[in-house]
Amino acid sequence: MEKRGNRVEGSEPGEKKPFYSRPRQPRPESKSEFVFGIQPVLEAIRAGKEIDKLLIQRELGNIEVLEFARLRNIPTQKVPKQKLDQITRKNHQGVIAFVSAINYAKLENVVANVFEQGQTPLILILDRVTDVRNFGAIARTAECAGVQAIVIPAKGGAQINSDAMKTSSGALNFLPVCRENDLVETVRFLQNSGIQVVACTEKVSKTLYEVDLTVPTAVIMGSEEDGISEILLRIADELVSIPMSGRVASLNVSVANGILLYEAIRQRLG
Repeated sequence: MEKRGNRVEGSEPGEKKPFYSRPRQPRPESKSEFVFGIQPVLEAIRAGKEIDKLLIQRELGNIEVLEFARLRNIPTQKVPKQKLDQITRKNHQGVIAFVSAINYAKLENVVANVFEQGQTPLILILDRVTDVRNFGAIARTAECAGVQAIVIPAKGGAQINSDAMKTSSGALNFLPVCRENDLVETVRFLQNSGIQVVACTEKVSKTLYEVDLTVPTAVIMGSEEDGISEILLRIADELVSIPMSGRVASLNVSVANGILLYEAIRQRLG
């Protein structure tokens, strides 16, 4: 894609684009990462397994599995039977649950522990980062940089499966991941806890080198498709960009994440 004038060829004039690129298409889900059938899914939920998402056939109505999912705050989506058939040709009975490869942590507990241990919080919030390999690479960098937790939305984020675990090189075995229903409430909780929230966006001229990252900080990185949600940009304490001087107009989100986190480390090592 060629840059022409002040815009990228193929985009509309004035159109805002995130400075990191779109993900590659994810691989099909591995069969070992989901369970199907009403009773097997119910047993998985009762056993306390972490469920990334639950797909239920639209025509089934208000079945027992759905009630259990609501009680456990499991992300649920009603879909046509054809979508379930594409995932497995076996008798799924209209119910498929994708099992997470990790156990999720509670953000409140993570923040409390960080302050109790006398550490300076550095927390990463991922707003709708959907590519599994990007997520794994981000987690690997975050763990190396000493990030104390990654926060993801309950809906609209990458599934934490074997691909994510492999790409993270094991980092997801050590780094707490917190799944939150509402990132707006999450940001406000962090701010009320004395943590500044810094959003990384191409929409401002202020760079990451102009912000104090030595104080308790949570960094927001946005979707590969359209960046950070407008509402999160409005409530963040600081908006920062990464300087760009080359002909290519975007960075991969995991690369952008690494640049920002290691600027925080540079400042903190002083």
